[in-house]
Amino acid sequence: MRTLKLIIQYQGAQFSGWQIQPEKRTVQGVVQEILRKILDESVDLVGSSRTDAGVHALGQVAHIKTKSRMPMAKLHHALKRMLPNDISVIKISEERETFHSQKSTKKKTYRYWVWNSSIGHPQLAWMSWQIPTPLNILKMKKAARYLVGTHDFMAFRAADASTKTSVRTIYKIRFRSQLKNTWAFSFFGKISGQFFCIEFTGSGFLKNMIRNIMGTLVDVGREKIPPEEMKKILLSKDRRNAGMKVPAQGLFLVKIDY
Repeated sequence: MRTLKLIIQYQGAQFSGWQIQPEKRTVQGVVQEILRKILDESVDLVGSSRTDAGVHALGQVAHIKTKSRMPMAKLHHALKRMLPNDISVIKISEERETFHSQKSTKKKTYRYWVWNSSIGHPQLAWMSWQIPTPLNILKMKKAARYLVGTHDFMAFRAADASTKTSVRTIYKIRFRSQLKNTWAFSFFGKISGQFFCIEFTGSGFLKNMIRNIMGTLVDVGREKIPPEEMKKILLSKDRRNAGMKVPAQGLFLVKIDY
C-alpha cells in the first residue's frame, strides 16, 4: 500500500464543508469520488481539518492509502482535468507508511479577512466579512494577547462540539494589513476602507473557535467591551460571554505543519 499526501485548495462558498454528508456537496466527497474513478479503487480520503460550510482553504492536507502504482504525475494530471473549478489539488507526494494527515499534525494556521468600510465591495464579498463601523485595531491587538498560550477555550467552542477536551495552544496571533485606508478602483478612483486579516497559528482549533474569537475581537474593536474583558471571558469558560459567531466566508485554512 502507498500513502499519498494531497495539498488541496478550494473556494468554500458552494460546499457544505469538508466532511462527507448525505445528499450534500462537500469537498471530501467530490475529491474522493474522483480519486476512486481515476484509480478504479475504493480509496478513503482523510483530511486534516473539517472546515465548515463556506470556509475556504489554501493548504488543506489529506491522504489516501492505495494499491495503485499509477505515477503521481499521471494522477495529478487526471485530477487537474476532472476536478471542478472551485477545487484544486496543488501537490501530491508519496509519504512514509505512518503518515496521517490528521494525527501527524503539529500546527495549523488560519486567516480571517475583514473589509472594514461603510461601502460594500462585491469583489471582496465572497472572501471577507464587511464591517461598516470603524475598528480600533490597537485595542483588538491588546485583547488578542490574552489568547496566546495554552488555555481552556470552552468559552469559544461551538455548543454542539464533541471533542473530549477544549484545551488548545495558540502559538501566535498576527494582524496583517493588505490595504491601508483606500481601495483603488480602475475607473472610479478610491473609496475609504481597510482590507486586513487576523492570522491564528495553533496546535489545533475547536469547532467555530476562530469565528467565535473573531466576534469577540470585533466587539473590542467596536469598543463595546474593553480589551481586558477577553481574559475574563476566557476564564469564564462560558460561551454566552463571548461574541457572535462571524460569517464563514472570511475564514481560510492557510497551512498545516507536520
